[in-house]
Amino acid sequence: MQGLQPGTAGITWLLRPKVTGKLARARTDQGRVFKTVVLGLVGLFFWGVIFGVIWRMLLYFRNTQGVGDLLAGKLLGLALLVFMGILLLSNVITSLSTFFLAQDLDLLMASPTDALKVYGARLVETIVNSSWMVALLAVPLFLAYGVAYGAGATFYALALLVMVPFLVLPAVVGAAVTLVLVNVFPARRTRDLLALIGLLAAAGIVAVFRFLRPERLVRPEEFRDLVDFLAILRTPSSVWLPNEWASSSLMSFLNGFFDPFPLFLLLSTAAAFLVMGCWLHLRFYPPGFSRAQEGATRREHRSRSRWVEVVFKRFPARTRVLVAKEIRVFFRDSTQWSQLFLLGVLVVVYVYNVKVLPLYTGEQVSFLLINVVSFLNLGLAGFVVAAIAARFVYPAMSLEGRMMWLLRSSPLDVKALFWSKYWVGTLPLLAVAVPLIVATNWILEVSPLIFALSTGTMVVATFTLTALALGFGALYPNYETDNVAEIPTSFGGLLFMMAAVGYLAGVIVLEAWPVYSFLSANLRGEPARNFLTLPFVLGIAGATTLSAVAIVVPLRAGMRKVGALDFQ
Repeated sequence: MQGLQPGTAGITWLLRPKVTGKLARARTDQGRVFKTVVLGLVGLFFWGVIFGVIWRMLLYFRNTQGVGDLLAGKLLGLALLVFMGILLLSNVITSLSTFFLAQDLDLLMASPTDALKVYGARLVETIVNSSWMVALLAVPLFLAYGVAYGAGATFYALALLVMVPFLVLPAVVGAAVTLVLVNVFPARRTRDLLALIGLLAAAGIVAVFRFLRPERLVRPEEFRDLVDFLAILRTPSSVWLPNEWASSSLMSFLNGFFDPFPLFLLLSTAAAFLVMGCWLHLRFYPPGFSRAQEGATRREHRSRSRWVEVVFKRFPARTRVLVAKEIRVFFRDSTQWSQLFLLGVLVVVYVYNVKVLPLYTGEQVSFLLINVVSFLNLGLAGFVVAAIAARFVYPAMSLEGRMMWLLRSSPLDVKALFWSKYWVGTLPLLAVAVPLIVATNWILEVSPLIFALSTGTMVVATFTLTALALGFGALYPNYETDNVAEIPTSFGGLLFMMAAVGYLAGVIVLEAWPVYSFLSANLRGEPARNFLTLPFVLGIAGATTLSAVAIVVPLRAGMRKVGALDFQ
């Protein structure tokens, strides 16, 4: 700050340390080339999948006479509406960290820097941190529309112009909401409140969106008449929503009669909200920042986890202490346990999707289709469990943070630390995985053999996915982060998800042989015992061997990595 005059620090000057730090960490990362290649290939794959799906849908819509462009516009409006909801929730939570809880704010607020430039720099940082994923998802979306309608470079320039105010609006609103809340509650309590409200809102959006059954829009035959279909098609449009302005601007250009008024509404509204956000920052930020320095009150004489002592009374004292610590850490952080609400909604939506599958088309066909879907449901349910493990089990080692040196300097055995984290992660996952697979199999009314095979496989897969998550989390830890949500989205988290998907695919392929033999024997009218020989033994033995390897290798590798840490 030497030689800095009041008001001379610009927004780029304030952002330079962040950019320089990220570039320096990227240059010093020894595996940056490998990570860049892997992340690039995975990103291109998902871009290709999203582009292919949307492009095929648009081609189908355009072949529908009369309502094709209306369907395409509705799809774009719904996509942008989902983007706007995600952006709003993400900006509310992110702005709390960037505006009030960042470690460099003490130094920044003590400097002679103009308050509006601080607001601009922090707003840009908030937009980048909360909107990068939505921006990446928008690329294949707009590309699919441009290709399907044969648009030129002007359309993509217009899409970029539309996305700038579309990203600014929720960022300004999110920062304003956070500013008001911080002036009412202490910042630490506000973070807990925002995490809970955000997850409840996200859960509500997911549930409402699914139960509205948007897939009916591509099946007009389900409606009584054209008027009914058009009435459903026009909901939930609103001329007051920014997503409708953005959608109208882009679709009018694609249809050959560009209407600049929706774009003007979007740009002018974003500018007006930005001015209002600046005023709110000047008026309420100083007292809000002062309140953010207040520490959260702690309740004295917190009750111990007595039930842990009772359940694990036959185990060594160190095991009881470690298990109790893991449970306390989980429930002490509201950003962790509050996500159980969203998890519950996602599980309910998953079971509901299975229930509404149109599988009953004929006796023989239904039997074959139901059992095949039940077997493939094993892979989907396993992916759900892997996603939960990535969020709750993978960060387990990283959450030790800077206290890992204390654990390593103590006489505590690394194996005891690993096994305590392993069982604390496995048992809750089993409580989700087993009811999930049992409920879906019960809804599908599958045969007893497929029921038993899929349930047993899911139990083994849960043990394996927990080991993979814990092992990869130890191999690629992040002890410095203050945001738990960043840990599963790291390079190690990506490798874990790739390994989990590969493992689930391997198990399904190995067990497909006995399942195919069973279904073939049933369709031929042969007794089931005729196939319970070589295919069954080899398939189950192969899946068991693969699971054992996927459990032992990651855990041993993680233990060696943690055991070799040197904090001196």
